[in-house]
Formats: sequence, C-alpha cells, structure tokens
Amino acid sequence: MQILGIDVGGTGIKSAIVETSTGELVSERHRIDTPRPATPKAVGEALKEVLAHHRWKGPVGMGFPAAIQHGIARTASNIDKSFIGLPIAEYFTKQTGSTFYLANDADVAGMAEMRFGAGKDNDGVVLIITIGTGLGTALFSEGHLLPNTELGHVYLENGHEAERYASEAVRVTKDLKWKDWGERLNLYLTTMESLLWPDLIVLGGGVSEKLHKFSPMITTKAPVVAASFLNQAGIVGAALFAEESLGKKK
Repeated sequence: MQILGIDVGGTGIKSAIVETSTGELVSERHRIDTPRPATPKAVGEALKEVLAHHRWKGPVGMGFPAAIQHGIARTASNIDKSFIGLPIAEYFTKQTGSTFYLANDADVAGMAEMRFGAGKDNDGVVLIITIGTGLGTALFSEGHLLPNTELGHVYLENGHEAERYASEAVRVTKDLKWKDWGERLNLYLTTMESLLWPDLIVLGGGVSEKLHKFSPMITTKAPVVAASFLNQAGIVGAALFAEESLGKKK
C-alpha cells in the first residue's frame, strides 16, 4: 500500500509517499516551513499545499508534535497552544478533504524504527529519542508502544527541562561544540536510563547522522545507535500508522 506520510515539526513540515510494505519512499522528500504562528488554520493551509504538491487524494498519515489521546491534542510542543483540546485528525480531514490518521510524532518515528530500522526484532525495552526543535520519545517493550511518553519534558538534576537543555535547537542557538552538547545530551540519556533501564537507545532526527561526533561523551550502559531512517523516520512511521489504522477499520 502507498500512503502519504507527513511529519510536522516545530520548524518544518516534511512529506513523501511511502510504500508501507518496505518503508521506502516512492516520491521525493518534500519540505516546507512550519507556519508561524502554527495555528490550526495556518497548519491546515500548509497541509493543503503539501497535498497539492504530491497530487495526493488518498489517506494521509501524520506525526504531530503533541500528545494525542483518542484523536485529541492534549499538549502543544513547539506549535500554537490553540491546538490543545482540538480533535486534530477530524479538523484536518474537514479542512483538506483527505482522510487524516494522526499520532504523536516521536511515536510514529518509533514505529518505523521498530518495524524496519534499528529496533527491528528487538524484544526488550527500546527507547527512541527524536532530537530536533525539542526532544521526542517513544518507548517500546516487546515491540509494544506505550504512547505519548513526552519524556523530553522531564527535569534534570541540574534543574533544567531536558529539551530546553539538550535539544538540537539548543545546540544551534548556543553554538555549542559537539563535545559540550554531547555532555548535555549524555546527562539526559543517563537520566532516562536510571528511570527506564532500556536495552537499546535509538537516536533519531537530523543530528543522528553526526552520532560519531558526540558518541565519546555518552556513558550509558545500554548501547546507543543512530536511527536507520535518520530524519525520515517520522514520514515513514506516519504512513505505517495510517496503514495500521485503516486495517483496524476493516
């Protein structure tokens, strides 16, 4: 099955058509800026542009930077707070005319990694962290997802909220060297390990391509690896989530 996957982030909206049986992109990866402010209406208009670009009229899977409970946004990370309480999938379906299936962005990225990527065939506890504007997390045990963990918002022992201390946005804004930023990220990873004791930690987002530059700073007992899909996990996982949702309807 081919499904359009969309990954909405704090700075960009990335999309591609995905072959769900393999996890491969069958169209070019397209990116547009996330509107500012990222209100429901503005994001909906941007999604219309995305659909038009791909000439797409079928089902759409989307990863979104919010905790999504029964289709309703309960948080709003790096997007406008007016999303909170909104039935997002219904809203975008009505606004665009295409049927949307929507879940937390880190959760869908994790689905891609667990089915086709770095977490494939791992029956232990796998923590997947997407590093970008914020820190997204997806937690799997025996292949099963615990949705909406939102562990990027924990407070570290130094009093800082994790994603305001160790995200990629912080590294860029503060112009941190890889060593200095790696030490910040390591504090977050060791904190997560002390709480969850994962068997594997997978790092996603664009920064995962540079893992070799900051891996010497990482001291976790669990192995830390780069996501196989790198910055495309959200797109692929969004399409997989839509496929799964369609299967449940039958």
